[in-house]
Amino acid sequence: MRLFTAVLPPPAAAEELALLVARLRRMPGADGLRWTGRPGWHYTLAFMGEVDEALLPELAERLARAAHRTSAFPLRVHGGGRFGRRALWAGAAGGLDDMRLLAERCDAAARRAGVPMDEHRRYQAHLTIARGRTDHTDLRPFVAELERFEGARWEVGELALVRSNLPVSGVPGEAPRYETIATWPLGGPRPDGG
Repeated sequence: MRLFTAVLPPPAAAEELALLVARLRRMPGADGLRWTGRPGWHYTLAFMGEVDEALLPELAERLARAAHRTSAFPLRVHGGGRFGRRALWAGAAGGLDDMRLLAERCDAAARRAGVPMDEHRRYQAHLTIARGRTDHTDLRPFVAELERFEGARWEVGELALVRSNLPVSGVPGEAPRYETIATWPLGGPRPDGG
């Protein structure tokens, strides 16, 4: 199974983002991008790649502990950027330190469960909204629009384990399908009440 852990935006945040994406899709050059749909919107915490099913019970136990040790935290979709000339993403604001900590705990949980993980790198919260069909699409106007975006605040209260089902039809532009296979509540409200 191809797995990753994620924070999933609630319906209200997804709706706000959908309105922004609808505007972006009307901009010149938008046809040079493959836009992700709502089912694919998530903030990846730790990407695990192919995971042997035999590791799932211990992985689930360790992820549950990681979630329990992490307090709920505020988040909102905010700003955005690009990775090179190929990926356009929406950013996040709010409890980013808490989100980084949760990402590190997910990475450690996967390693301890025996999942071979890529080299650890600094976490950057991003939600991919489009990918360039080529390197020739100028993403700068889209980034300028994203940078002005500020979504409403919500409380991140759970950790999700998501399965990525890669396209099998061979149809050009087909997107992966995502399936949430488990969720765990975060440990509770922040000690400072915020």
